[in-house]
Amino acid sequence: MAQLLEAFSLRGVTFRNRVGVSPMCQYSSQDGFASDWHLVHLGSRAVGGAGIVFTEATAVEPGGRISPQDLGLWKDDHISPLQRVTQFIESQGAFAGIQLAHAGRKASTAAPWNGGAPLEPAQGGWRPIVAPSALAFSAGYAVPDALTVEGIGAVVRSFAKAAERALAAGFKVIEIHAAHGYLINEFLSPLSNRRTDAYGGSFENRIRMLREVAAAIRRVWPEQLPLFTRLSVTDWLEPQGWTLEDSVALAKILKADGVDLIDCSSGGTTPDARIPIGAGYQTAFAARIRQASGVCTGAVGMITSAAQADTIIRTAQADLVFLAREFLRDPYFALHAAQKLHAKTVSPVQYGRAF
Repeated sequence: MAQLLEAFSLRGVTFRNRVGVSPMCQYSSQDGFASDWHLVHLGSRAVGGAGIVFTEATAVEPGGRISPQDLGLWKDDHISPLQRVTQFIESQGAFAGIQLAHAGRKASTAAPWNGGAPLEPAQGGWRPIVAPSALAFSAGYAVPDALTVEGIGAVVRSFAKAAERALAAGFKVIEIHAAHGYLINEFLSPLSNRRTDAYGGSFENRIRMLREVAAAIRRVWPEQLPLFTRLSVTDWLEPQGWTLEDSVALAKILKADGVDLIDCSSGGTTPDARIPIGAGYQTAFAARIRQASGVCTGAVGMITSAAQADTIIRTAQADLVFLAREFLRDPYFALHAAQKLHAKTVSPVQYGRAF
């Protein structure tokens, strides 16, 4: 039997299968609000059979957006439009997840189709942008302000408040975005964190902010609901950067802190990394962390076929597979996977004649 299509439980949530829609920035919000685009984009993947559907990176503060068009959850007014999305997703048999994020030194940039370059305030961007240390991401990016200890505490509280709003909006899973060179990832990596206080230097210090965010969310997030963390498992600049073995050590700690699954991505901390992109190129990270730490993992990155995704699950490399671009190409990937793997297909009654 195709294990990809088997149910999977974490805490009090049982997903109908092991297929997840990975967070994908849509750059289609005004002032952080979800729109009809989000309802249709996310809802169609639930109709298409996914077990969990994640929003894009959702900013916990307006200054933590990647672009002015990012989704947000920094004020109560954002809750109602998101409720419409989560209610529809659940009506189709999937669960709605939200990725909470702060862009750090990679904030205030244009949408990709507008060039993706850093924006000045006169262009609709903002200042200051913040980071662990006053180091720009690369040439052309603004030098960020190094967060004070008080500023770090304020960001941690923003994550917790956003988690409370996520619960009110009907989400059943939160994912902390600690990957791709954004703020929390910047604290983890010695390439971007040059602090000499309690949040820099040693491994224990560099993981402190992430642990504080996880603890703050767990205090407001119900015990029966899962908490995920997306990690850049490696900077792809070993040994001077963050490494796979660092991620293994961190995963063990996060499991004890109440994190239920590590979503295993990579890179993004520096533009200089040479990343060997190819089919399933990050799956081995999920397998290593799962085996070494005992925490559940999600595999992501160039997973494009039903057979490939099912093999990842059957061979115990990961507990969930997350697809991004393939779900853009095929919103009904999970339904088509069931057909290809000769598994029972549970399509909406309106689509029964097709499946």
